[in-house]
Amino acid sequence: MAAQNWLDFIVADPEICHGQPCIKGTRIMVSVVLDNLAAGVTVEELLRSYPSLSREAVQAAVAYAADLARERIVPMPA
Repeated sequence: MAAQNWLDFIVADPEICHGQPCIKGTRIMVSVVLDNLAAGVTVEELLRSYPSLSREAVQAAVAYAADLARERIVPMPA
């Protein structure tokens, strides 16, 4: 997923979750998605646990993390 695609799914709003990156339209923080995946939770389990989450949003969270891991500044529109 290209950077412009994850931007369709992830937002950082100072009024929501203290400005932490979240899945657009939800209060599900990207870190929650990534923590669950790192703990071995499957995408299917995540989707069942968080019905407002989509498979594409999970992929966007991973793509966002990959961009951050490249150690470059990632612009986040407010």
